[in-house]
Amino acid sequence: MKLILGSASPRRRELLAQLGLEPAAVRPADIDETPARGEAPRDYVARMAREKAMALEIAADEVILSADTTVTCGRRILGKPEDEKEAAEFLWLLSGRRHHVLTAVAVRSAEGLRERLVDTVVKFKPLSNDDVNGYLASGEWRGKAGGYAVQGLGGAFVPWLKGSYTGVVGLPLAETASLLAAAGIRRDET
Repeated sequence: MKLILGSASPRRRELLAQLGLEPAAVRPADIDETPARGEAPRDYVARMAREKAMALEIAADEVILSADTTVTCGRRILGKPEDEKEAAEFLWLLSGRRHHVLTAVAVRSAEGLRERLVDTVVKFKPLSNDDVNGYLASGEWRGKAGGYAVQGLGGAFVPWLKGSYTGVVGLPLAETASLLAAAGIRRDET
């Protein structure tokens, strides 16, 4: 079986390498990622991963891995900030609070679709003006759900988390390895 990564995320590719897996191909799905009106964050992130997996063509000997990560504060979905102003808004909203990082994983093969959703609670320290302005100036917030990267400079804002660190980065490894093994993808077969 050939592993196809349905994501352009370099972080997901790096995380797969930690499992000893190298995708045979990378095919990001082009879908509308707009949340439906009133859609709960858990439903949204699961739908995104599923739709990404289903949007891609698949051969009989291929397994597609797609995922989606979102940050939620209450029922509010904090996607990738559109600009620096929105990134600052997200950081101030998260400052001194707990929030959830939801990552849904979908694995599709000729046999069907397997899915998992991982919920990690993340605590941000109270942020100062220097913290927020310095982080915004770094540009690291660009393209990151919730406007931060726990594996980068944003990690300094997180005194603790409960759940999957790799899920916060973008691909929960334990759950992903299990889903891929069930679909016939193991380290020695890629």
